[in-house]
Amino acid sequence: MHKWGAAVVVAIGLATGGAATTASARTPDSPAAVATVALGSLPAEAQAVHGLILRGGPFPYQKDGTVFGNRERLLPQHPRGHYREYTVKTPGASNRGARRIVCGGKPPTRPQACFYTDDHYASFRRIAP
Repeated sequence: MHKWGAAVVVAIGLATGGAATTASARTPDSPAAVATVALGSLPAEAQAVHGLILRGGPFPYQKDGTVFGNRERLLPQHPRGHYREYTVKTPGASNRGARRIVCGGKPPTRPQACFYTDDHYASFRRIAP
């Protein structure tokens, strides 16, 4: 392809929302696209919840341990029931707040991977122990 032809293809791709956008860099099958965060750098509340997950509870919120559907498709795709969500208390919030840990794998006390969100599922970071 001529060098100008390639530039036109890139320009058309960008103009139509092509592959150069940040959102398209993260795909459901590309877990490497999810940033990581060290467990020790998470808020103390998240570290405590992670410990509860590994011990099997008890959890303070009724919704803790329920199936997370991954409707946002930001985590790697797995069959329904693979992911479970857990509330991370947000100081000062009168409700469950926006912070969660979502873990995948069976049994739940030995997750294959856990992810942290502090913006109610708009973004995730994989927890690196």
